[in-house]
Amino acid sequence: MKANVRLGVVCLARTTFDFEAAKGLYRTILEQIRETEAVEVCAVEELVIEVDEAKAAARRLAGEEIDGLVVISGTFHLGHLVLELDKVLHKPLLLWGLPELPYNGGKIRLNSVCGVNLNASNLYKSGIRTYTVNIGERIDEDWVDAVRVDAAFKRTSLGVLGYRAKGFFNLGVYDLNVYEQMGILINHYELTQVWDYPVSVETVAQRRAQVEKIFDVSELNEFQITKVAELTAKLHGFMDENGVTAMAIRCWPEFAAEFGISPCAAMSILQSEGRILACEGDVEGALSMIAHQAVGAETPYLFDFSQVDLEEDSALLWHCGVAPCNLWDGKCNRSLSTYFAGGKGVTADFVLKDGDVSVLRLDSAGTEYRMFLTQGSVIPMEKELRGTYMKVRFTSHVKEVLQKVVDNGIAHHASVVYGDHVRPFRLLAKIKGWEVIE
Repeated sequence: MKANVRLGVVCLARTTFDFEAAKGLYRTILEQIRETEAVEVCAVEELVIEVDEAKAAARRLAGEEIDGLVVISGTFHLGHLVLELDKVLHKPLLLWGLPELPYNGGKIRLNSVCGVNLNASNLYKSGIRTYTVNIGERIDEDWVDAVRVDAAFKRTSLGVLGYRAKGFFNLGVYDLNVYEQMGILINHYELTQVWDYPVSVETVAQRRAQVEKIFDVSELNEFQITKVAELTAKLHGFMDENGVTAMAIRCWPEFAAEFGISPCAAMSILQSEGRILACEGDVEGALSMIAHQAVGAETPYLFDFSQVDLEEDSALLWHCGVAPCNLWDGKCNRSLSTYFAGGKGVTADFVLKDGDVSVLRLDSAGTEYRMFLTQGSVIPMEKELRGTYMKVRFTSHVKEVLQKVVDNGIAHHASVVYGDHVRPFRLLAKIKGWEVIE
């Protein structure tokens, strides 16, 4: 399910062109946009022709709290109009040009694309270069998805439980840089706030039944099974009570040493229910997962770029046992084991399902943000390892992919999802002024 987004829509025109035809096209376009999944339309219903009308439209849309602005060049129009809108709204912009209508008596009727050209040039030369251009009869849904991500960031309540994992300096963030770039204020919680969170006996029992239904728990003892159920209930209740929509968790070394188990199995279950949980205190890993979820991608999985086979041209996208349990391949034994943290790990063990995948890492270096993007296909494999993993062949040779990761100092975690989810993030990077590495 995609994140909700609120779009302002205006149609610009000039009476020296066929503005009546533009009106009809605009009505049809509004109907189409309103049918787009999880989109709320705040439309200025009448054509915007004069400068005063553009100013009034900007004031009105400012009160609607829109996430993005769609500016349709119904016909050619005054160059003032888009600038008056942007002056007030400062939102991601889609400049939309319409295909030309059949000529009528030898006269061009819309000249819409020239209007888009005018708007783009005025914006670019004003230093505003984050717009996207769409020419056609339907809205660019990848742009809509890019705006969804931007809006989802601003609506996220992101928690850090504990800190980043010991020695993982590359996962650290500057909180106010995250706020400046994405509008997210990070809330910090102590590990004990979850460990000590009260849950009922009935809730733990329900979660225990769930654990035993999903996983083969034959390797665990009673204490460990109960602890997984208890932690699943505690994390769920704590996040709900505190309004936390995503959490980066310092999952070792204290969890196993002091709580009695690592949180991997509990995180696997909660992620399958749509929770965003990033291991090892990885805030930007959580942000990458939030971005994937916002465009409707199924349960993101945070992995290590773990092994490469240059001859086979493959990589193992592995982690110690935290992948959402709904991504299981349906064939291997989906189990819990204690191989990690001196027998206190309680991690999930299974191979992830087949399919085409997209990879995203939102990553900072200093105060600059960049996005690492790639795609690939899962190579079916047997269950040979502990942990959760998939083997992938990328669209570029694995050596080239790894080289880009290490040459650019990209962190060792990234989010992977099933399906084709790349172009919206290229457009998001343009909106945000971020570098794209792919």
